[in-house]
Formats: sequence, structure tokens, C-alpha cells
Amino acid sequence: MCGIAGFVGSEPAAPMVFKALTRLEYRGYDSAGLATISRGHLWHKKGVGKLPEVQAQLNLDKMPGTVGIGHVRWATHGAVTDANAHPHLDCRGRIAVVHNGIIENYQELRASLSPTHRFLSETDSEVIPHLIEAHMAQGMSLEDACYHTSRQLKGSYAFLAIAASEPDKIVACRQDSPLVVGHSQGRCFIASDVPSFLEHTNQVTYMEDGEMVVLVPGQATFYNGLKGDLREPLAKEVSQIDWTLEDISKQGYDYFMLKEIMEEPTTIRRALEQDRQLVMDAAMDILRARQVVITACGTSRYAALIGRYLFSKLAGKFCDVVMASEFQYFSDSVDKNTLVIAVSQSGETADVMEGVRRAKANEAQVLSIVNTQGSSVARASDRVIYLDCGPEMAVAATKSFVSQLAVFYLLAYAMRSRLDEGIAKLKAAAGAIERELKDNFKKVERLAEVTKDRADYYFIARGANFAIATEGALKLKEISYIHAEGMPAGELKHGTLSLIEDGTPVVVICPQDYTHAETLSNAMEARARGAYIIGVSDADHEAFHEWIRIPQTEEVFYPLVTVIPLQLLAYYLALARGLDPDHPRHLAKSVTVK
Repeated sequence: MCGIAGFVGSEPAAPMVFKALTRLEYRGYDSAGLATISRGHLWHKKGVGKLPEVQAQLNLDKMPGTVGIGHVRWATHGAVTDANAHPHLDCRGRIAVVHNGIIENYQELRASLSPTHRFLSETDSEVIPHLIEAHMAQGMSLEDACYHTSRQLKGSYAFLAIAASEPDKIVACRQDSPLVVGHSQGRCFIASDVPSFLEHTNQVTYMEDGEMVVLVPGQATFYNGLKGDLREPLAKEVSQIDWTLEDISKQGYDYFMLKEIMEEPTTIRRALEQDRQLVMDAAMDILRARQVVITACGTSRYAALIGRYLFSKLAGKFCDVVMASEFQYFSDSVDKNTLVIAVSQSGETADVMEGVRRAKANEAQVLSIVNTQGSSVARASDRVIYLDCGPEMAVAATKSFVSQLAVFYLLAYAMRSRLDEGIAKLKAAAGAIERELKDNFKKVERLAEVTKDRADYYFIARGANFAIATEGALKLKEISYIHAEGMPAGELKHGTLSLIEDGTPVVVICPQDYTHAETLSNAMEARARGAYIIGVSDADHEAFHEWIRIPQTEEVFYPLVTVIPLQLLAYYLALARGLDPDHPRHLAKSVTVK
């Protein structure tokens, strides 16, 4: 949610910051703005809309100065308006701040400042530049003012601040919201995520909670103690990122989402290139734990549900799956005998991170499955398995989902001491997906045209495939804005059948496995009420109006091969409805607020 970027060096900052923000569009946003400093004057421009729209009106990249900060906002406090867009300024227009997160005590702070300060927005963020202003009025430097301001804030924040009185400096503070510094010769970058500045450097330092950094051309000085009693300099490690600029480009595709779907056979293979000892050690941890709890949100949670099935089916190990946003209400039962598996593509999901904190506080062991190296969840975990699927730029998760499934398969087979067998079978599944993938394009695209005006879609399946039905419905909701529901096929007749009308699309996931006959029976029930039945199977059937063919495979691997045509269906429905599948409204790639 939201994205912030900053640059300080000897060259114009605005083009650097503007380009960095375009690399953060995948996070989701509704307004954008920049602030720079030149010749002792602070410049700022901001507006509602996507970056190309704001750029067309305001020429953001033409602002003067060699230090700058920028922001793409996803509205939380306050409506989507020009006034609520970032950056926010102090009363004199001499200090600018961009902020991610939520300031929980902003009303109290605003009330204390209001007698002597003028507020122009409805946001919680605007208290930050006014607090900095109040401290600097007492003679403090920008970094001292930011330090004291951060100690007054309750909640989550990552903020960047610049001041006209200190024109070659950016100060940034972090608490429960990601920030990463990029190091380059004679210049420094800072942003919410690495892709924003990957074009210029792959040398990075990740900030931890309670840390502050002061950036000047070519130098970053880190401090801790924002939440303690003493601010002290920190020696921080510089890491190298393996991603390349090509990884974050569309490579000829119209949309990132289609590119990432097409990459899925490759990402499965990449997920298999794990350190064998790491996988075996993690599998042994799972087997030894008295209690195993998997926590995740959204798409990652559906991967976790399939993981639960695989652990039970292949290794006889039962575990539970708890939505990350609900985990805190169950955390009292987590103790030192519990293994918590945290699943998150970004590794920055606020609810997942909160669950990890609570688990660690109760002395539980934490294994994380994430894609982003150096992410908050990864750094807080006892053991980490990386997806290694490369950056995922579309908001809707596709290739990261199949990579998560691949990791769960590896762990399940490792728990049986049959890791080599699992790797071989996953390689075979990747090959089958690759052969089948392009065959469905025209059929799914035509199906999207036929059903694009329907108000509702239903997805049904049984067993492990139920999680794929719910994931298929989620994808459709996310990017086509069609109401969609996924459910166990046996539940259709317990209420939802009353909603079926003539022509209502019902996607029936029924491969030739142990669920085949019963799921077909549910499909016939729906068809008898007028439903338009779309079968996702390795065999056609008279119950289907349309058949989307999947490759035949072992029954435990059907979830891996059935999800991809459902991703394509969502993609083509979005296009048929004139929508941008990469940037669905109201949604963000990395949900960094609770």
C-alpha cells in the first residue's frame, strides 16, 4: 500500500524520483506527488489520478533541485483529493514529508498542534511535518526534529522528510513499514521497495523498526533508538539484489499479469532449486512440532490451505491455517512447542508480520515462505524459504501462488524422505503446464467475451481443489470487478443454489480424481437450474457447456495445474470489460497496514 521514494545526489532529483514511483505503481495508489529543493526553496506538486495523468497536468519530472521525495498514495485516512495527496507541508511550506502507514494517535497530536498550526488535509500523515516544524523552531536540526517526532508517533510509519534550510539531506524513519536504501556512487536512493531504483543500483541496506537514516550525496548514516532512550549510530550491512531491470519490465507483453502467468512453468522450476538441507531441516521442524499453524492472507492463504492438505495427505501431519488478520485472536495458544509458518509474497504484509511478532513473543519457532529477500517477515523468522520467482509486478498474485504451492509440495515430500521424487514430479507438472498453457488462450478469451456482462460467477470444487475454487473467485473479483464466490461443491445446495439464474456462470473444477463423480453431480444440479457450466477438467462431460482442458496428472498435483486457466479467465474478463488487469481499483500489492 502506497509507495515512497527519495533521491539525493548531484543530478536532477525529480526525474529520478518520478521514475522510481513508476516502478512502485504495482503497490496500488490513487494520487501522486513530488517535492524537491532548489536554491533554498521547496517545490511541491501533487494531484489525484495515476502517474501519467498527474504528470500530464503538472510535469512532475521537471521540478528543480538535486534532492527530492515522492509518493503514490492509497487512501486510508481522508478521501481521494488533491489536498490529501502527499507530500504534506508545514505551515511555512519549508518542510515536506511523505508517509506510509497509519498514525494511530494523530487526532491527539493534531489537537495539540491546531492552536498554532494550520492543517489543510484530512490525513493522519499531515501531523508529521507540523511536529518537525515545531521541533525545528526550537533550533533542532532536521534529523533531531525527525528523531523527536518519531518518538511522539504511535502506529506504523515509514516517512521521508526534507527541509529547505538543509537542502542536501533526506531524513527517513521506519516503524512497521518497509524502507530500503540504495547505494550508488555519489548518490543515495530510498524507497518502499527495491524495484524503484534497481535501474541504478543493486546494492541495498534494509532498515529495521526503530531506525533512522540520514542521506546526503553518496553517504547514508543509520541510527537506532527511535523507541529507546538513546540514539546511536549503526553499522549496517549492504546486500546485493539478484534481480535485474529485465525482471521488472514487461518484455513485450501488454500487461505484467499475462507475462507472469506465462512465466509460471519457469517459476515452478526455479522454486525447486532450493538448498536441499534447508528444505529437509524445515520438514523435520514441521514433523517435530507439537502444533503447526500456517498464517497468511488472501492468495497466500489459499496456497496455505493446499499446503495443509499436502502435509496431511503425503506426510500424515495435521496443521491448521489461520487468516493472518485473525491470528492475534488465537495467539494465546501458541507457545514454544508451536511452529508457525508465515506465508507472504512481499514479506511486508502487516497482518502476517504482526502474527510473527506474537509468535516470537510466545517463544514459537517461525518458518517463513516469502519471495522478497531482506523483507521484514524474512528477517524476523528463524528459518526462511524463498520462492525465487523474481519480482511480481501485477497487483494480482499469479506466479508467486504457484511458487508457494511448489514449496509446500517440496516440504510435504521431504517430510516423507522422498524429496527427489517430489522434485521429479514437479518438473513433470511444469512441463505439462507449459504444453497446455497456450492451448487455452483462444477458448478462455472467447469465454470471457460471452460472459463479460454477467453480474455473478460461482466456482465449485471438492477436496484440495476447493482452495483453487476460492482462489479463482478471488482473482475474478480482484481484476474484473465481477462478484464471484468459491465454495465446496457440496455446499452449493445449502443456500447458494437459490441464486442461480439462467445463464449464471458456474466454474466446476472436477479433474479425474477422488472428487470427480460427486463434483459432476453438483454440476448437473446447477445446470438443471439454468447455470452455464464451465468445466475445468482433464476430460469433457455432457454437463459442461464449455470445457477448459487441463493436463492429466497425479491427483495431488491437480491444484497446481487447475489454477492457471482460472488466472487466464480473470485476465481476459478484465480485458473484455475494458479494465487494466495490472492495477485493479482500491487494491494494493503489498498490504502494509492492518
